[in-house]
Amino acid sequence: MYLHSKLPGPHSPAARYVKYYEGEQQKLAFSQMRYRHAFSEVFAQWRDNFCGMIVDASAERLHVDSFRLPDAPGTDRDSRDFWQRNRMDAFSGAVHLDTLIRGSAYVLVWADAAGEPTITPVSSERMAVCYKAGSLTELEAAARFEVDDWGRQLVTLWTERYVYEVPWGMAEWHLGIIYPNPLGVVPVVPFESKPRLLADPVSDLANVVPIQDAINKTVSDALTTSEAAAFPQRWVTGLDIVEDAQGNPVEPFDIGADKLLQAEDPNARFGSMPAADLSNYVSLTDMLVQHMASISKVPSTYFLVNNGASAPSGESNLSAEAGLIAKVREFMDPLGESWERVIRLCFAVKQDKRQDAYAMETRWKDPEYRTEAQHIDALLKQKQLNVPEQVLWEEAGYSATQIATFRAMRLEDARAAAEVQRLMPQPQQESTPKPPQGNSGNGNRRIHEPA
Repeated sequence: MYLHSKLPGPHSPAARYVKYYEGEQQKLAFSQMRYRHAFSEVFAQWRDNFCGMIVDASAERLHVDSFRLPDAPGTDRDSRDFWQRNRMDAFSGAVHLDTLIRGSAYVLVWADAAGEPTITPVSSERMAVCYKAGSLTELEAAARFEVDDWGRQLVTLWTERYVYEVPWGMAEWHLGIIYPNPLGVVPVVPFESKPRLLADPVSDLANVVPIQDAINKTVSDALTTSEAAAFPQRWVTGLDIVEDAQGNPVEPFDIGADKLLQAEDPNARFGSMPAADLSNYVSLTDMLVQHMASISKVPSTYFLVNNGASAPSGESNLSAEAGLIAKVREFMDPLGESWERVIRLCFAVKQDKRQDAYAMETRWKDPEYRTEAQHIDALLKQKQLNVPEQVLWEEAGYSATQIATFRAMRLEDARAAAEVQRLMPQPQQESTPKPPQGNSGNGNRRIHEPA
């Protein structure tokens, strides 16, 4: 019950950030009541939301490639098998995305009926944890609360000593089933965005939501103004107002581009009021978007803020993305540590000694976008420094599966080359002729022999 009270409610900051990411935040929040009634249908589907793009700019660069153990060459094959069997190539991105939006997410590691480890991502909306007193990493307990389509609830509580489970559909939590925890640890790994010592994790949208509200107000004011005063208004004085049978005024002229307005009364005067200038709204919106780009560390090119200048060059784009790359690499440290804990729990399920492999490293794909020519040229220069080929392949962006395939293919090529060499006619080795013996001894003998 204590852990259930820690779940975020529908009005929590996490739920609010989800609405901003999806663009479902309140429309016309700063408009007067009469404008809400007048333009609610006009702007019902209108969105000008940058929050989703800010989160996606970081999430699309967070891709786990493999795991490396310092005592084994290359990457760990068993870790990759755990990863692929649980389809984490797809679901790991959902964990990263939920962590950046809500500030936290969870991954549960358990064993299936065959004794194989299962990796299950769980939203922070359905799971809560509590840490041991004075610890920032060790969990005392974790609880998961699931509800199916029929409204039945499944509650599971994990501690180091036991697992307490309330079966589907049972509302009385005190009638659950208790059994020992074979792992001896809480099998839940928290994923946190920007973890802090004395505060809750922070969503990537925490600082940009107020600016998004200001942009919404400015743009909604501009759209309201364009609906009411963005076209010239004509006026006339000195004419009698004609009314219909119901007493409603009748429009005296059918105004159009090819119409000529005229009146018989010499006192009639015609004129027009200029259309409202919306450029001030555009300038204010550009300023707010630039502030949002600066705070979020997302390049202004993502926001299409260029102030009418020519498109930036490739070098300028790389320089502008330096802040975003630094932010993504900052996310990689706590997220990578959490994934390593997940893999160690998978080894614990298999009772493998690598469950204590604390030197394990998460290998991420390169978050920086570079031209292929620049990338390969840099790798060729590293090769001149005698950098191993496998490291160069990893830096080139090839996955662990591709590198393993490369090694198998190179081994097969070497075997084929040796087989061809064996079947080819072998060159005959010519015997080296024996050098002729010298006759210096015979000459000396003739000189010294008596005649």
